[in-house]
Amino acid sequence: MFTKRLISGIILVILAIIIVGQGGALLFGTTILVSLIGLFELYRVMKVEKSLAGFVGYGAALAYYGLIWFQKEEYVTLLSIATLMVLMSLYVFQFPKYKTEEVTTAFFGVFYVAVMLSYLYQVRSMVHGSYLVWLIFLSSWGCDTSAYCVGMLLGKHKLAPVLSPKKSIEGAVGGVVGAALLGWLFAVLFGKQMGSIANPQVTCTVSCAIAAVISQIGDLAASAIKRNHEIKDYGHLIPGHGGILDRFDSMLFTAPAIYFAIRFLAVMAV
Repeated sequence: MFTKRLISGIILVILAIIIVGQGGALLFGTTILVSLIGLFELYRVMKVEKSLAGFVGYGAALAYYGLIWFQKEEYVTLLSIATLMVLMSLYVFQFPKYKTEEVTTAFFGVFYVAVMLSYLYQVRSMVHGSYLVWLIFLSSWGCDTSAYCVGMLLGKHKLAPVLSPKKSIEGAVGGVVGAALLGWLFAVLFGKQMGSIANPQVTCTVSCAIAAVISQIGDLAASAIKRNHEIKDYGHLIPGHGGILDRFDSMLFTAPAIYFAIRFLAVMAV
């Protein structure tokens, strides 16, 4: 099991370096594919993956990415309202075929998976995005690794004893500190290539710290959904890791966190 997980992890890292490094249409298309698979995994857990409500969700996710590609983000609110109206129409005119939970899940999934993950592409598209995008991985995977190591060595106080008994407060703090240090080191190495950022060391350090806090919420949120529906993994697509949502659960939160943290810090620096 360990060997399978290690090999899969190495392959994922190589693919990430190639796809994220390339950016552009390749990253955009990959992000859409990953979003749709992740959305299908979530809908399958909620048992709406093949329902009409589920297909409305898939369509809304594709429409959202269309707006991002053509830089028409001002219509995202309109799309959200239209999606909700269509889902509520299904709920009303086909009553009682759909339960309230099925309709709300279809709507929730679009934002939880597609919209949140889209910020991976949006960060890559920023000025200096070819560097800044790696902060998403540093804050996500760096936090996970640091939290695990610190938790194993120093963990005494449970962070969420019912939901995740092995996670500790000490580990959570260690994860944030570890991610912040990685962000700082990244800026030390590549800060000169990010000329338009006023203070890259502060920006990268603080952004990774903020994203690390939020990434742990994302990890626990994914665990909570699995616990509520009594499943171990969302899928089996990635050998040794489970499904897309099992591997990218924290990244769903770190991607938008990095995007908005950088935007906010850039404004503060002006």
